[in-house]
Amino acid sequence: MIAPARGARHFESWRHALAAAVTDPDELLALLGLDRALAPAARRAARRFGLKVPRGYVARMRRGDPADPLLRQVLPLDEEERDTPGFGADPVGDLAAATAPGVLTKYRGRALLITTGACAVHCRYCFRREFPYPDVALTPARLAAAIESLAADPELKEVILSGGDPLALPTARLAEITAGLGRLTGLERLRLHTRTPIVLPERVDAPLTDWLGQLPWRRIVVLHANHPRELSPEVVAACGRLAGAGATLLNQSVLLAGVNDDADVLAELSEALFAAGALPYYLHLLDRVSGTAHFEVPAARARALHRGLLERLPGYLVPRLVREAPGSASKLPAGWDGHSA
Repeated sequence: MIAPARGARHFESWRHALAAAVTDPDELLALLGLDRALAPAARRAARRFGLKVPRGYVARMRRGDPADPLLRQVLPLDEEERDTPGFGADPVGDLAAATAPGVLTKYRGRALLITTGACAVHCRYCFRREFPYPDVALTPARLAAAIESLAADPELKEVILSGGDPLALPTARLAEITAGLGRLTGLERLRLHTRTPIVLPERVDAPLTDWLGQLPWRRIVVLHANHPRELSPEVVAACGRLAGAGATLLNQSVLLAGVNDDADVLAELSEALFAAGALPYYLHLLDRVSGTAHFEVPAARARALHRGLLERLPGYLVPRLVREAPGSASKLPAGWDGHSA
């Protein structure tokens, strides 16, 4: 067995850990004992979409393995520079769904709030890697306008905090946002979409769980784990703290070539998630954003993998295999419209 990388350190706080994230491809390759010949391509791709990965996450990677499934999710590659037909800057129609700066309304009774453009990690397959975050940065004035827009929807029952990643924000800023949401008299549920507890579990600290536990709505935290090796003991403990604050934990994964396109890996992920207190929720086909074609798994193979999960697991551990189509009233079951990747 290959030993994990020597990338982990002890930090005084999650902010220090985040500030110390690896952003230089040469350093990442050195930490993992990888061939430096990979560096020029990584530097080229990182000029378009920067590298960012916490050291604790690097420590879960296998040294000397350029195909490590955790590394593959964060290492910039030459393939990102290729133009592929059918791949573009806004693959899920976010811009058309904007009803106010930072507010996306796609589905009935729900609205999504872009809280920040920042993330704890830069996933190479990110469907918002081309999103114009500076145009919707949540200044105090824009937050007030967003709340006004949300309040005008009489059917609104759920707000989704997204980004970027809302947990990349200080807890005090999250509290300011939820204080504004307190004006929404019909609001019943608050959902957070976050990868931060998976890559930076120390972010789930006492101030965060205190804030979460005091919110007046039902709270759902949708995690984003793609591989069972991401669920370290520290991540499992962070999930426990979130659940202890009253949050329902769900997980959504993206089906990624070379990462989790294997029924045994996906089944192990579902089992590990459930053991950590999170229910497998969605398994997404890749959103076709520019620079990510090398991650795409054909829809026919995706359906075959999903059938393999149904054969291996009880139904409550099988995530729904879906794709997002711009303008649709909901997520679509993969293959619903004959789409093939």
